[in-house]
Amino acid sequence: MQRALTLKRSLQSLHRIVNSTTKNPLSSGRAFCNAPSPSPSASSASASEVRKYMGYTALVLFCGAATYYSFPFPENAKHKKAQIFRYAPLPEELHTVSNWSGTHEVQTRVFHQPETLEELEKVVKEANENKYRIRPVGSGLSPNGIGLSRAGMVNLALMDKVLEVDEEKKRVRVQAGIRVQQLVDGIKDQGLTLQNFASIREQQIGGIVQVGAHGTGARLPPIDEQVISMKLVTPAKGTIEVSKEKDPELFYLARCGLGGLGVVAEVTIQCVDRQELVEHTTVSNMEEIKKNHKKLLSENKHVKYLYIPYTDTVVVVTCNPVSKWKGPPKFKPKYTTDEAIQHVRDLYRECLKKYRVVPDNSVDINELSFTELRDKLLALNPLNKDHIVKVNQAEAEFWRKSEGYRVGWSDEILGFDCGGQQWVSETCFPAGTLAKPSMKDLEYIADLKQLIEKEEIPAPAPIEQRWTASTKSPMSPASSSREDDIFSWVGIIMYLPTTDARQRKDITEEFFHYRHLTQTRLWDTYSSYEHWAKIEVVNTS
Repeated sequence: MQRALTLKRSLQSLHRIVNSTTKNPLSSGRAFCNAPSPSPSASSASASEVRKYMGYTALVLFCGAATYYSFPFPENAKHKKAQIFRYAPLPEELHTVSNWSGTHEVQTRVFHQPETLEELEKVVKEANENKYRIRPVGSGLSPNGIGLSRAGMVNLALMDKVLEVDEEKKRVRVQAGIRVQQLVDGIKDQGLTLQNFASIREQQIGGIVQVGAHGTGARLPPIDEQVISMKLVTPAKGTIEVSKEKDPELFYLARCGLGGLGVVAEVTIQCVDRQELVEHTTVSNMEEIKKNHKKLLSENKHVKYLYIPYTDTVVVVTCNPVSKWKGPPKFKPKYTTDEAIQHVRDLYRECLKKYRVVPDNSVDINELSFTELRDKLLALNPLNKDHIVKVNQAEAEFWRKSEGYRVGWSDEILGFDCGGQQWVSETCFPAGTLAKPSMKDLEYIADLKQLIEKEEIPAPAPIEQRWTASTKSPMSPASSSREDDIFSWVGIIMYLPTTDARQRKDITEEFFHYRHLTQTRLWDTYSSYEHWAKIEVVNTS
């Protein structure tokens, strides 16, 4: 303020001097030669111009001084001359984290990756003491990005060790950051493996348990039911161990706890003997499925159906242990892999001409897998129903030519190529018991397919249907106190086969319309609950 007043007084003094000078501009010296004296009107105009420009100068200086003192730079900001428009320093480390499908992304300054239990305990303790939130995040495979948070995240990817293997009890204790495939590879020499698998193997164990993930098989529960005990790092109680013996209520709640009760640091899992499976893929239709459904559920260890919208095709995939007496089946497929996919290549070339798209010569179409070709086909016109129908028909034909058997270890066989980036909604609902299926699972599919056709939804394939037994974890969509209950899981999908932002936005809007229709027309009718990793909610963090 003092500097502003001094500046003001200086300007006033300068103004007085200028005024006095302009009244008699030549009073301090003799006139040159015979130059005429300025007329009174000329002197008045000159003085007016000087006063005007002096006023502008005073205004600029005053505004500059006012701005300087009204908006001071923080002490830790860079020098004002170098960063004239920046009033705060940029963050030194800004982490960008997105999920696998690229549907969710956050930026945060707080991203911890502890390497030991002690480091994790320190992270949780500091967050609690400083009153800021952190959220456990795994591999980022969940379609809804459930682990992402701008407030802060902790990732256990560096805590990925097998800690102990009990071959007698067939149990393994691991750090929660270990990926499923790492775990399977780490215990195969002991002849052990996991009881069941989801479609992919890249999830961290902590994440796959906490969101209530599942495989398929009406006698097999979701993956959280395989957990024997867990070690949680909590804000209030520090590190605690939960198990059925110590505190069953807390244990069941924490198994599928979404990281809300603490960060899962270690998990002890009940394993099974490593075994080879025979996968049998056949193509059926809705009428035949209705006749054989109960038998398919009860007689196969693993079973799933893949429905192709706008067709009557149902792909049935069963997996069972290789018979010790008969061995693997002897089967010669009618078509080679190349022959099974050739018609899809032909359709793609035809569509390139139809939509006048110049092919990418850097990509050899003959080297692409079916799912890669499907993505390229969908990208040409992803929201045109007629185009999607043609692609679905080509997929149905591909599966008809791919019928047959495949033999391999369970972690190899139970996987599924889900395709590229995608939006997914998966719901779970009761389907009776193994002894007496309610058939509600097939009714749900019939209603869903009818809805798709009535609303002309550009729904790609497949609609995937799987089954599990119940779990005691109350937060799981398959929770039940009755052990003989079975649950059906149905997933709908729309792929994001392009990087074009406008096209991805349009697909996203269409998918949420598709999902909204299923929610309003089907969910309440069938008592459906959405998979935790696929619920889309407003992010308020």
